[in-house]
Amino acid sequence: MAGLYLHVPFCSSKCSYCAFYSVTNNQLKQDYIEAVCKELYLRKHFFQDIHLKNNQFNPVVNTVYFGGGTPSCLDESDFEKIFNTIYDCFGSSFEEVTIECNPDDITLPYAKILKKYANRISLGIQTFNNDQLKLINRRHNAEEAIKAVNIIKEVGISNISIDLIFGFPKETLADWLFDINQAIKLDVQHVSAYSLMFEEGTKLYHLLQKEKIEQISEELSVEMYDVLIDKLSEAGLVQYEISNFAKPGFESRHNSSYWNETPYLGVGPSAHSYNLSTRSWNVSNVSQYVKSIFKDILPLEEEQIDEITRYNDLITTALRTKEGIHLNTLQEDYAQYLLEQSSEFIKEGTMIKTSDNRLALTRKGYYISDAIMAELIKV
Repeated sequence: MAGLYLHVPFCSSKCSYCAFYSVTNNQLKQDYIEAVCKELYLRKHFFQDIHLKNNQFNPVVNTVYFGGGTPSCLDESDFEKIFNTIYDCFGSSFEEVTIECNPDDITLPYAKILKKYANRISLGIQTFNNDQLKLINRRHNAEEAIKAVNIIKEVGISNISIDLIFGFPKETLADWLFDINQAIKLDVQHVSAYSLMFEEGTKLYHLLQKEKIEQISEELSVEMYDVLIDKLSEAGLVQYEISNFAKPGFESRHNSSYWNETPYLGVGPSAHSYNLSTRSWNVSNVSQYVKSIFKDILPLEEEQIDEITRYNDLITTALRTKEGIHLNTLQEDYAQYLLEQSSEFIKEGTMIKTSDNRLALTRKGYYISDAIMAELIKV
């Protein structure tokens, strides 16, 4: 199994909380399309090379994910060109093809186009509160978000994920409960929910520094997360990762590859790749990316993954999941170190050691996961 990720960096406007690489000028979009297709051909042997280095491991692409940015800024001819290239390089039999979309881009004709290529849609709804949507500079409103979900269902796509954010300035528990209940009413298969982050360099961070907005209290944030888990669980969505909930069988196969050491190829500006022994990332600049690819030069940096890096990666990825870390996947000395470092957390009930030799966070541990991970990594 392996994953293919394509980064679409174009946005009509920049959200005030977003720290992902994106640009609001789409003049280079057609050059970008050409460059992405060319990069796919340049790297079509990426997974075959893994097989040559690891004789017993033969990764086959089974998930494709279009992230951004705003992938729903692409039109039918863009998708057709990119997917034809993907099929030529990696075949056309995929278990899961996800396209991230903005709700205001979803019309019935566009949803029919999406259905030709994807079997999973991820909608960046974030909240059903129009005042909060304005604060984070989202282009859609709550009515458009609900309409988008219904249109996607209408065309026959039955695997829908929505993103939600909690912890807005002045947000109350009642506000958050409204968002959760609305998500449940929409009867989607997957929900990703994140605490609002004030990333340095974003407009929201600037407002915070200028004391024009205030963060909610840590106590309220914990209460919101607690309610999220309870309400979604009651609605039949299982928490399989700290921030992700799904109906049984609808867990994101692609995103799971980031948490379970599955190799993946990232194409496009700022996209990351992992081939079991190295991690690489493309330049975060559309213009530089296009110029380099047109010269048949991959614009990437790379780092070797030694055993200590692999261990630390597992702590910050696999430990986020319900399954946790299988100790038998670690070298004996690292497994012993992890057991020793985890002992106090196990005693206090924030971690658990299972009968099948796994270490995992408990629900109590989810609340302080960053602090726990900081104690478990090796420096």
